[in-house]
Amino acid sequence: MGYILNIETATKNCSVALAKNGETILCKEMAEQGFSHAEKLHLFIEEIIKEAGITFSDLSAVAVSQGPGSYTGLRIGVSAAKGLCYALETPLISVDTLTVLANQLQIENGIIIPMIDARRMEVYSAIFNAKKEMIREVQAEILTDSSFSNIDDAVYFVGDSNEKAKTILSKSNFNFVDTIFYPSAQEMSAISYRKFIDNSFEDAAYFEPYYLKDFMLQTKST
Repeated sequence: MGYILNIETATKNCSVALAKNGETILCKEMAEQGFSHAEKLHLFIEEIIKEAGITFSDLSAVAVSQGPGSYTGLRIGVSAAKGLCYALETPLISVDTLTVLANQLQIENGIIIPMIDARRMEVYSAIFNAKKEMIREVQAEILTDSSFSNIDDAVYFVGDSNEKAKTILSKSNFNFVDTIFYPSAQEMSAISYRKFIDNSFEDAAYFEPYYLKDFMLQTKST
């Protein structure tokens, strides 16, 4: 097969990776406080194609992080991916953002909980076992001191919500991995390759990011 271009823009990290047979060849990324995805994304894509010594016609597919995450970031990434797919007549692959984030951590036992910061004490999260299998689907939730309290295994939190989560999640089996903040296109390579082999493609005409807009509201007790 040819190459798959992976695009991840769901958070502050603007990330692009080129992969072949599920292995990342090149990756360019930058995480900034002010979202600069609109300026950086197309530059990264062009630089990677040039540095790899290939042309856009060598791409077999384009993969994009589907969310949840930043509304603006997701729109930029998905728009770029869809534009490339239309122009090149190549398949579009979507990859769950929290799966990408969880795949950065290697553990032998325990639970991985990737969390993406929303606002205040709100997060987007999912739960994975040590094999990176999702055992609880993606949810939007408000963190409380009882969040994930039903889990007795060792829990490893990753993502940009760790600082605020530490102030309220204090069970002895909770571990905060402070070296993994954002999802990266590097971790999309193996996932998008498996989807390519399985012909798991999106309809570029109708595909929309997974915004998780129906967010639960915290109500005051009366």
